[in-house]
Amino acid sequence: MAITKTDFMRGMQCEKMLWLDRHKPSLKVIPEEVQERLDAGNEFGDAAMGMFGPYEEMTIYRPGTHIPDKKAMVEKTKEHLGLGTPVICEAAFMDYNNYCALDILRKTAKGYDMYEVKNTDEVHEQFIKDAAFQYYIIRRNKLNIDKIYIVLHGKEGEELFHPVEVTEEVKKLYSWINENIWRLNSHQKEKEEPDIPVGEQCTHPYECWYYGYCHKTMPEKEKESEEQLSLL
Repeated sequence: MAITKTDFMRGMQCEKMLWLDRHKPSLKVIPEEVQERLDAGNEFGDAAMGMFGPYEEMTIYRPGTHIPDKKAMVEKTKEHLGLGTPVICEAAFMDYNNYCALDILRKTAKGYDMYEVKNTDEVHEQFIKDAAFQYYIIRRNKLNIDKIYIVLHGKEGEELFHPVEVTEEVKKLYSWINENIWRLNSHQKEKEEPDIPVGEQCTHPYECWYYGYCHKTMPEKEKESEEQLSLL
């Protein structure tokens, strides 16, 4: 087992969430409205691939599935880096099997700029951490990254795609990613389910897809206490 960007972000929200992803994924419930937001985000990300003109996409699926073939994508990315392809989308990288696929990698005179696309009009803290994970994996592959951007959708009257530079904020999290990626990788392999009480992490920054599972297993007294607190 290893850690992907999604694994890392979910594990940092709650280690139990990551453990359930690995050991009890059938308990996952994705609300319809959440799935709609995910689908809209994917559509926005697909459209953003062309924001700099012609590009090469690295996405490869396993035969007969919609599951990305990570190793094949990594090899295709290496090929296009060698060719000097100006814009690479879904650029895939591995480090000790830890994996990321960056939305847009753009060649510059100083190396490459990174672009992570988000279907919103404001930069949030989790976006910085998300980009920091990708920067960590890419730098471990010895690729020089100059500037890092979060691409938002423009507000009314602005262009559709609005890049916001977050280079400094992202790069300073390199050590933090290094400290936590190995810890999460170890914890997800544990045989016993983590005993983590419900709390703020159940809904922040996103509602957990195992919310129903964790809350239904609470002792009745704890449920009553939580309901009383929600009324305050």
